[in-house]
Amino acid sequence: QVKFVESGGGLVQPGGSMRLSCAASGRIFSIYAVDWYRQAPGKQRELVAAATSGGTTNYADSVKGRFTLARDSAENTVYLQMNSLKPEDTAVYYCKVNYGDYDGMPYEYWGQGTQVTVSS
Repeated sequence: QVKFVESGGGLVQPGGSMRLSCAASGRIFSIYAVDWYRQAPGKQRELVAAATSGGTTNYADSVKGRFTLARDSAENTVYLQMNSLKPEDTAVYYCKVNYGDYDGMPYEYWGQGTQVTVSS
C-alpha cells in the first residue's frame, strides 16, 4: 500500500499562515477523496475539510473562509492552506486519502499527523 506522508507543521503566530502537505510515497492511479482532520489535546478528532470525488469541498464552520483544501493531481499531493490562524487551531492535523492503484483497487490511508501550534 502506498503511504501518504504529511509535512508542513510547526509553530506560527496568531494571524499567520501555514500550508500542510500530504504526499504519496509511491505511484498511484488517482486520488478520489481527501479529508483533513485535527485533534486538539483532550478533544475528539474533528473533520476540518473534505473534498469528494465529485469535486465538492466542504469546510467546518470554524475554518470556513480561512482554510483551503487543494490537490495537485500530477504530484499526487494534497494540501491544506491555513490563513488567519488562531490559537484554537492548535492541534495535530491528519490527512485521510482515498485513492486507487493501477489495478483498480481502492485504498484508504491516514497520514501520520503533523503538529500545528498557534501561539505568540
